[in-house]
Amino acid sequence: MQRIPVGLVGVAGYTGMELCRLLAGHPEMELVRATSRSEAGKTLGRLLPHLAGTGLAELVVTQPDTDDLAEVCKLVFLAVPHGTAMDMAAELLQKGVRVVDLSADFRLRDPQVYAQWYNLEHRHADLLDQAVYGLPELYARDIARADLTANPGCYPTSVLLALAPALQVGLVEPDGIVADSKSGASGAGRKAATATLFCEVHDTFRAYGLGKHRHTPEMEQEMGKLVGAPVVLSFNPHLLPVDRGILSTVYTRLTRSVTGEEVQELYREFYSSRSETLGPTAGAWVRVHPQGSWPETRFTRGTMFCDLGLLVDARTNRLVIVSVIDNLCRGASGQALANANLMLGFDPALGLPVAPLVP
Repeated sequence: MQRIPVGLVGVAGYTGMELCRLLAGHPEMELVRATSRSEAGKTLGRLLPHLAGTGLAELVVTQPDTDDLAEVCKLVFLAVPHGTAMDMAAELLQKGVRVVDLSADFRLRDPQVYAQWYNLEHRHADLLDQAVYGLPELYARDIARADLTANPGCYPTSVLLALAPALQVGLVEPDGIVADSKSGASGAGRKAATATLFCEVHDTFRAYGLGKHRHTPEMEQEMGKLVGAPVVLSFNPHLLPVDRGILSTVYTRLTRSVTGEEVQELYREFYSSRSETLGPTAGAWVRVHPQGSWPETRFTRGTMFCDLGLLVDARTNRLVIVSVIDNLCRGASGQALANANLMLGFDPALGLPVAPLVP
C-alpha cells in the first residue's frame, strides 16, 4: 500500500534530525522532501549518517520551495525559526497542504502578545484562529480536524502536563505557581553560539531567561483555558550539562486538604481517560510514579513519555510536581509526528518509540 507523502522544511536542525529518525520507520508516512538552505544537494545519508541503511539515506536535500512541496506532499512539517514559518505555512495552506509547525508562530492566539514576546509583528494573524494547539492529551479531537497544528514548546509540554489535572478540578490556586525547569543543551538548537559550546556547558549549571523566556505566555494562555481566567506564571529555566531531556519542578498552593493517594488517583484517572480519544498506547504516554518515587530524564529519553512525580506537602500546603520529558521527542519532533498522525487519521502513537533510547 502506498504511504502518504510528507515533507520536512529544516532538516539540518536537531528537531529536523529527530523527525527524520522517526519518519524512517513510519509505516504509513513517507518522507519525500527534506529541505535546507544550507545543506541542499547532499543526501540525507551524508548529512545524517545514522540513517544509513534506511529508505531515507538516498533522499537528496533540496532548497525549500512551497510550489514543489505542495506538488508532492499531503502534509509538511516546518522545523524552522519563528518568523520564517508563518509565511511558509500560509503559502502551503493556500495550496491545500496540511501543516504541522514546530515554531512558535501559531501557538499564541493574540497577535499583540506574539509581537510583545517575539519582537515581530505577525504577518498572518488571520490564521491564528485556524491553528490548533498541538497537545494531544488536551486537544486530540481538534487536532484530528485541523489543517494547521501549532506544535507546543518543549518547556510548556512538561509544565502543562504537570498542571492540567490539578488546574482543571480547582485543586490548586491558579495564582502563585512557580515552574522551575531544566533543559539539555539541544533545547537551544544546533546553531553555533558561545553559550552552548561544550566548554561553556560541560561541568556547570546555570539559569537563563529568567522573567522573560518566550515560552511563558504560551503556558499562561493554556493554563488560563484550563481555569477560565487569566493566569500569571513565574517560569524559571536553567541549562543542564546534558544533551537532551527536561525536568520541571512545579510548585503550587493547594485549595483544600488532600492526601497523596487522592492526588495520585486524580492524575491517573485524568490521563487514563485520554485513552478514549488517543488509544491505549498514546493514552499511557503520561506515567504517574508511585509516591516517593521521582522521575529522571533518562527514563524518557527519545520517547513520548511524560513522567510525573507528585508530592502533597501538608506542612507548606503545596502540591509539588516533578515532570520529565525528552525535549527533542516529546517536546518537539515526536509530538509533531503524533499530531500529524491525528491529522491524517492514524493512531497517534503510530511510528513512535515505546522505550527509551538509553536505559
